[in-house]
Amino acid sequence: MRAGVGLGLVAGTGLPGWYLRAMPNGAPSDTHPKVEAFVIDGYRRMSPAQKMARVTELTRTVQRLALADIRRRYPAASAQEQSLRLASRWLEPELMRRAFGWNVDEAGF
Repeated sequence: MRAGVGLGLVAGTGLPGWYLRAMPNGAPSDTHPKVEAFVIDGYRRMSPAQKMARVTELTRTVQRLALADIRRRYPAASAQEQSLRLASRWLEPELMRRAFGWNVDEAGF
């Protein structure tokens, strides 16, 4: 087991308990070690193309969630404004200002 506290079986019940372990970056993990090993093994068996497809889909999901947040915060925003706000979440403010004339400090994300 990695560094941290592993809470195995819940005392007196024989039922599995929560696992609170430190991840490599020091953040706590509540993933059971067997599940973590299963996931890691799955990633190791994936081809580079499969891994890239997974990363691409996760990135698109994050962008869809960000766009949904923008639409919630700015319901009257045009499609162009939504695109600029979305881009401003990934690009540096100076690049947004120079490339698109979008001042993040004034307009926000």
